[in-house]
Amino acid sequence: MAALDRNDYLADVGLATALFLAVRLPQPILLEGEAGVGKTEAAKALAQLLDTPLYRLQCYEGIDAGEALYEWNHQRQLLGIRLAEVRDAAVTETDLFGPQYLLRRPLLQAIEHPGPRPAVLLLDEIDRADAEFEAFTFELLAEAAVTIPELGTIRATHPPIVVLTSNRTRDLHDALTRRCLYHWIDYPGPGRIAEIVRRRVPASSGPLALQAGAVVTRLRTLDLAKPPGISEAIDWVSALAVLGVERIDAGTAEQTWGSIVKNRDDLELVGARGAAWLVGGTDG
Repeated sequence: MAALDRNDYLADVGLATALFLAVRLPQPILLEGEAGVGKTEAAKALAQLLDTPLYRLQCYEGIDAGEALYEWNHQRQLLGIRLAEVRDAAVTETDLFGPQYLLRRPLLQAIEHPGPRPAVLLLDEIDRADAEFEAFTFELLAEAAVTIPELGTIRATHPPIVVLTSNRTRDLHDALTRRCLYHWIDYPGPGRIAEIVRRRVPASSGPLALQAGAVVTRLRTLDLAKPPGISEAIDWVSALAVLGVERIDAGTAEQTWGSIVKNRDDLELVGARGAAWLVGGTDG
């Protein structure tokens, strides 16, 4: 917890223990929670703590192995052929499919990392990818190796520390979840939000950060399509600090809703509820 704290990440005992075990066992760790609770930041802080590279694969619907693992640089291969023709030199398949023509994507970069510490590999929002891709990534990571037909099998000398995140847009397969450590990250209370905001926005005052945390917490009690997360709280306080605001009142909130409410229907719902209600009772 102290080491994460020194890297500006505030973790409770449960999360710190889960990350520690992910490093020491080693075993993939699945972090779940609502958007904006700090899942991605946990992986970044872990890489900083270990002084090792972070390789991030942002998952999305339709992502395939080529975008996650490797591709051949076809343009460079064509250029190699043309240069060989100019020099009247023979070009073999071995020449064209060497390591210099390989485009390494995050999974292969993490496997090839030379150490001395293993890299941190972040599979961000794995729930956005389809089930087939989910199965492909886990099978690959379990072996910490990949076979490239033209080059042979590449095995990790330092298997990566794997962090998967999910916003639960769909349920992940049991074959994945039962092999991972698991931790659910709850949305923090106003006090913890204020601590995080103060670290990210040093120009803000403690009372402003605490008041903003309380307002965002109240906003999340409404039936919003996109409830604000910690990142929105940071954006809002950053904007307020730039404007020289030291205390949030109803007028200030209405003028700066765009920093925390990112959906038109949500904006109408917040407006109907009234800024005075959301801001009221947040002092102290």
